[in-house]
Amino acid sequence: MIKYDPHHWWRHLLNVRGGLLQEIVGRIGVFALWAAGVTWYHLNVHKIDVPATGHTLVGTALSLLLVFRTNSSYDRFWEGRKLWGGIVNETRNLLRAAAMNIPSLELLRRLAAWTAVYPYALTRVLRGSGELGPAASLLPPTEIARVMASGNAGVAVTLRMSAVLAEAKQRGLISDIVQMEIDRNVQMLVGYQGGCERIVRTPMPFAYMLHLRRTLILFILGLPFALVESFGWSTVAVVVIIAYTFLGIEEIGVEIEDPFGTEDNDLPLEDISAAIGRTLDEVVPWMNQSIDSPALSYPGASLTKGPTTKEEEPPA
Repeated sequence: MIKYDPHHWWRHLLNVRGGLLQEIVGRIGVFALWAAGVTWYHLNVHKIDVPATGHTLVGTALSLLLVFRTNSSYDRFWEGRKLWGGIVNETRNLLRAAAMNIPSLELLRRLAAWTAVYPYALTRVLRGSGELGPAASLLPPTEIARVMASGNAGVAVTLRMSAVLAEAKQRGLISDIVQMEIDRNVQMLVGYQGGCERIVRTPMPFAYMLHLRRTLILFILGLPFALVESFGWSTVAVVVIIAYTFLGIEEIGVEIEDPFGTEDNDLPLEDISAAIGRTLDEVVPWMNQSIDSPALSYPGASLTKGPTTKEEEPPA
């Protein structure tokens, strides 16, 4: 995400990064060449202009389609930010409640480390790749390998967070009611993760996207015919400006439709994850600590997939 001061209006006008021009310049070039060809043919061969009334009507409908497209995309972007804001809050609540109820620094550090790993694990789920952050280097490599090999790293980490609470209850450090109350924060994290996954796995309807782009292309291709009689060679410049405006609006919708990627206008998930880790360290110091975390154990855990070793690899 690009940070900027919205009060400085002129400072950002010439920015290329984040402005989407590099994404649409090729399409604008094609439409400019088309407009130049239509203009040359009209001025030198045969008049081919048409009344502008049709384009005025289509332009109004196209504007409404583009507004709906960008609004829908921004709703997805803002929902993603609210979900990650909830993740920030629940990680704080989880460790705060645990610190006030679990009288074991060992378990608290283990819980803090796994909680610090969680946002990175969720980022890995949403992007399909990625590491588990600095806390992963403090935890047992075998457990980190199992998380990386799991089908859903976020869920794998929440299992280990809940396992810490279960161990505290088994040791008699907390009651079952306190365990359930603290684990409610873990459940909230899983719920926020489900919301993020819904955004990633549910794109805009294909029919809407296809119809919008077809209409946009036909509208811009027909513009020179409606403008050439009045503007002459200036038709090329006018088409370029209109194409830049309409294609840019459509591309903004594409850019923010999935807010969890790595593009300039996506959410800064790495920064948010790092901030979570620093806040957790203030509650329970876990950084620069060697943290032991036994292998995950619960009924059915032996059925889960572990890391693949060379001996377990199937023959080629």
